[in-house]
Amino acid sequence: MGTDAHGEDELRLFHTGEHACGYWPGRVARDLVLDPRDPRLPRWYPLALAWGFRRSGDIVYRPHCAACRACVPVRIPVARFVPNRTQRRCLQRNAAVESRVCPAVRSDEHLALYRRYLQSRHPGGGMENHGAVEFDQFLIGSWSEVRFLELRERGRLLAVAVTDLADGALSAVYTFYEPAEAHRSPGTLAILHQLQWARREQRAHLYLGYWIGAHPKMDYKRRFRPLEAFDGRGWRDFDPDRGAFA
Repeated sequence: MGTDAHGEDELRLFHTGEHACGYWPGRVARDLVLDPRDPRLPRWYPLALAWGFRRSGDIVYRPHCAACRACVPVRIPVARFVPNRTQRRCLQRNAAVESRVCPAVRSDEHLALYRRYLQSRHPGGGMENHGAVEFDQFLIGSWSEVRFLELRERGRLLAVAVTDLADGALSAVYTFYEPAEAHRSPGTLAILHQLQWARREQRAHLYLGYWIGAHPKMDYKRRFRPLEAFDGRGWRDFDPDRGAFA
């Protein structure tokens, strides 16, 4: 504990106990967590993003494992981003898809899509039985300024990108989509539409959470260039192909 420049107590930081790693079976993980009971957390959250933290429900955390540094916080500098050929093809292939930013209010349509996604993509992982309460707790939370970016084709809901608003930035919290449409790369499409949204509003960065080298579910993040990563002190250009700072 201490005081900040305004004479207020600094936000407390906790180190969790060991728990099962959510990415690598058989490994254990630990996290740094900002005090979830502090009423100033919404004000601190944009700074926490800039320090490499991420939100899950009302919890703002950063992996801090004893013998592993595989989770690398990454973000896209919006003004410098140029879609590559594969991403341009993704946009062309989904030219009929329209995006809409709307309030983060769960509907029956959202919940049904979310449940289909979890049952298809994460069977046996403990999330496939999520209902309305878990949806709200995990994706929306009680204090964050969050929006749903809906992707629709002729009115049919294809994907929802849960997105936090922060000073000068967007943060991609979670995306779920129609499993039968996975061949259309809806996850990539959602990020491309988030980047368009950020550019329209002149936001400097889109935070993508953590990149993990050689992990199949995190591989897509390396395809967005340029990519910046947090080195513990600041953000620097990062080459995920080499796993090194540029």
